Amino acid sequence: MENYSQVTKTISLERYGIKNAKVNYQLSPEALHDISIEKGLGIEASSGALAVNTGEFTGRSPKDRFIVKDAITKDKIWWGNINIPFEVDQFDKLYNKVVDYLSDKEIFVRDSYACADDDYKLSIRVINEYPWSNQFAYNMFLRPTDEELESFSPEWTVVNAPGFMAIPDADGTRQHNFAILNFTKKIALIGGTGYTGEIKKGIFSALNFILPVFKDTLPMHCSANVGKEGDTAVFFGLSGTGKTTLSTDPNRSLIGDDEHGWTKENTIFNFEGGCYAKVINLSRDNEPEIFDAIKKGAILENVILDASGHVDFEDISITQNTRVSYPIHHIENIQVPSMGKNPKNIFFLTADAFGVIPPISKLTPSQAAYHFISGYTAKVAGTEAGVKEPQPSFSACFGAPFMPLHPSKYAEMLSKKMTEAGVNVWLINTGWTGGPYGVGTRMKLKYTRAMINAVLDGHLGLYNYDDYHIHSVFGVAQPRTCPGVPTSVLSPRATWNDDEAYYTMAFKLTNAFRENFKKFEDHCSEEIRRGGPQRYAF
Repeated sequence: MENYSQVTKTISLERYGIKNAKVNYQLSPEALHDISIEKGLGIEASSGALAVNTGEFTGRSPKDRFIVKDAITKDKIWWGNINIPFEVDQFDKLYNKVVDYLSDKEIFVRDSYACADDDYKLSIRVINEYPWSNQFAYNMFLRPTDEELESFSPEWTVVNAPGFMAIPDADGTRQHNFAILNFTKKIALIGGTGYTGEIKKGIFSALNFILPVFKDTLPMHCSANVGKEGDTAVFFGLSGTGKTTLSTDPNRSLIGDDEHGWTKENTIFNFEGGCYAKVINLSRDNEPEIFDAIKKGAILENVILDASGHVDFEDISITQNTRVSYPIHHIENIQVPSMGKNPKNIFFLTADAFGVIPPISKLTPSQAAYHFISGYTAKVAGTEAGVKEPQPSFSACFGAPFMPLHPSKYAEMLSKKMTEAGVNVWLINTGWTGGPYGVGTRMKLKYTRAMINAVLDGHLGLYNYDDYHIHSVFGVAQPRTCPGVPTSVLSPRATWNDDEAYYTMAFKLTNAFRENFKKFEDHCSEEIRRGGPQRYAF
């Protein structure tokens, strides 16, 4: 295969400092699929999807994510362990080394967009060392028409060089991999890691700064779908809580599965043109839409194939973070364009491994802001080295690694929009019931779906508070009944059959909430502080 290109337009990368490169511009996903196989960079699974191994890194590396500290960012970014500053001169030197590395190589370039709402659209040029990384960009970003490509002018540039290894002492990095945002030069510079999630999260992080600061729009790490009556539902949740699974509903049109904006005009829009789903323990029975999206054009990451090319979705010998990316049109029931109006319900998803949070509860505005800033889920034994029992895990705004501003800024915007739109907010526990991890069992997916459907159908939202029980520890309102769910399941205390053990564990978790929230208290109003658990453990 000598000539890969199907696009007559050619471009030069000289303006970026990349010289004498063989530039493959805007190749089709089919061509990129074939090139990856031809170069020995991937193999075709029995489904037709491309299976690749991302190498040393099979997930993001938050401690190696930096933001250039300059005139735009120095007084606005929430600097610290999440947003680590990088010097201007150091960036320029490292950038020059990366483009020198890419010079004289075969390079894959793609022009694309982020943000489905034309009023907020961001034009992006992605420059990749590897063909499958460029196919990932095709899957995950919005795809311009041929007419749009003729006059395309990129505002932001992603330079992605997985094979380039930084020298920490010389380059100012922590180790040989890095992901750096430069808001003045509008560049996301990524090196030393083949994990494709760094590409999309780089642009997502940039939008998390651009939209609230310059566009009065709330960026959200969430999925969203829309019902037949035009009602939009939003799902926040960290990895493993069911965000993609629960928003992919055959009875509702998918807007997007991970990253959205909420505008001052009360519109929800998808940042992306695809989905990036975890596939650990994936089955057609439980998640048919995602399972069937894994076909030619999709990219599987770090999965194990048998001799016939079938994926063993239970095999985590490479990583628990096995993934698939696919363009959103691989899902049959999608919203076109990827936008919705009139958000009616927001769901905060948590996989509580302590087994003490109700499976569904309704939050007041102050509770919603508190839980949004907290961003709680839990780690379970075996997921990380050294984790022997359930451990609370907090990620502000359900996406702390991607939030350049202080979490209270996003929480205040969310509270304001919730109040203006009259949105109901629900806390959903997709984790354990009947005891903590190792004792109880994981909440059945059919029950969680039934609870969410009851909200979306109006069966829960219409109830008075007389139909709810106020949880004695967390203070949230848990419904006494729900269609399709056994009444006993709705009370976590009742499922334990041991009140003393239940309350001991519940207080243990509330103390973790309080300890985590201390770093936010000085930036939050008294109303938000009152949204947390009100009872103490002694």
